[in-house]
Amino acid sequence: MAALRSENGAALITALMLTTLALVIAMALLSTIIAGTHVAASQKRYRSALTAAHGGLDLFTSEILPRLFQTGYGTSNFQGDFPGIDLKVMLDPCLQQKLVLARAEWSACSDAQANPEPSQAPDTTFRLAGVPPATGFNVSTKIIDTVPGNTDRSGYYLLDAGGAVAAQDDVIRPQHVPVMYNIQVQGMRGEQGTREKARLAVLYAY
Repeated sequence: MAALRSENGAALITALMLTTLALVIAMALLSTIIAGTHVAASQKRYRSALTAAHGGLDLFTSEILPRLFQTGYGTSNFQGDFPGIDLKVMLDPCLQQKLVLARAEWSACSDAQANPEPSQAPDTTFRLAGVPPATGFNVSTKIIDTVPGNTDRSGYYLLDAGGAVAAQDDVIRPQHVPVMYNIQVQGMRGEQGTREKARLAVLYAY
């Protein structure tokens, strides 16, 4: 009985195997490139949100917080001083207690207002414009803890940059013990469904 030694079709099978291997490698490379693009885009959105959170923190601590201590300063004053950012400040008894009292004495605050989550019942919210075609960034800030001090809030003994001014009289003044605020800040892009959010936890001495 003669042995069958026909090699018809071997070249076709080899070509198909090499083609399949090439397609698998190409798909793997394509998947890696697509995943890398998604990760890079996500990181870029997160860095933008983080920058917005830092900017929102600077605005809150240097501009908004000092105005909260001024008598008679209301919603219309905030809107006039900060046009274009849709600033909303919760000027209620809870915020007033947060400014001067320890957390245990916040009797006017609800559970949501005392919650450390900055997006739940925030003390202030505003919108920072983004570079087109971006729709901007939403920033929320909230004071979640306060350690009272003896800071003079009249503004007479404080410079705009927060430094102390040397007194010109002979009155002996007590050592300055700053008020300590634990502030939570969240920045996120304004688009619906955005997952990238940046949150900051800051201990601020006033």
